[in-house]
Amino acid sequence: MNIGLNIKINRERLGLSQEALAKKIGVSQQAVDRWENAGVIPRNKAVNELMALFGLSRDALFGDSQHDKKGVKIPVLGRVVAGVPIDAVQEILDYEEITPEMAATGDYFALRVKGASMEPTLRDGDIVIVKKQPTVDSGDIAIVLVNGNDATVKEIKESPAGITLIGHNAAIYTPQFYSNKEIQSLPVQIIGKVVEMRRKF
Repeated sequence: MNIGLNIKINRERLGLSQEALAKKIGVSQQAVDRWENAGVIPRNKAVNELMALFGLSRDALFGDSQHDKKGVKIPVLGRVVAGVPIDAVQEILDYEEITPEMAATGDYFALRVKGASMEPTLRDGDIVIVKKQPTVDSGDIAIVLVNGNDATVKEIKESPAGITLIGHNAAIYTPQFYSNKEIQSLPVQIIGKVVEMRRKF
């Protein structure tokens, strides 16, 4: 038995609709539907909420330690928009798998790269695996929201005065510096760190 079926059985045991369950644990109804019908594994926070609500251990929720044997599916997003939680994004293009060991270290999503500003490192259409986190180290490639626009994928260079977003294709993207004041006022928000790139040939 897999976790999706376990969630459905226990939801129905409690007399809850997908929407009612979603409200109880703080996710979207679409997320619950993907767990039950698309084989998507809930993130750690949601797993803990489900365990508490259903009165199940982690192994009982996943069923036969299935989570130790198979990859964990994460959504591939077409875009990340300011003010919209990752869990609520509707534009899901596909799913990628990460190892259970990686999934246990935090929350992850995938994003399809658009444009050529990060060539040759990242090309248009590449898939990047992103660990959700609000800060990164200088030199990391991150997903960044600037002034309410869609997210951009750029290398981060930190300094005492602020941060610079660097595109690896200097011919079409000049480095953009944001002062500490601008980081707060625009704002400039780091969504996560790129930890892996996957290219389709």
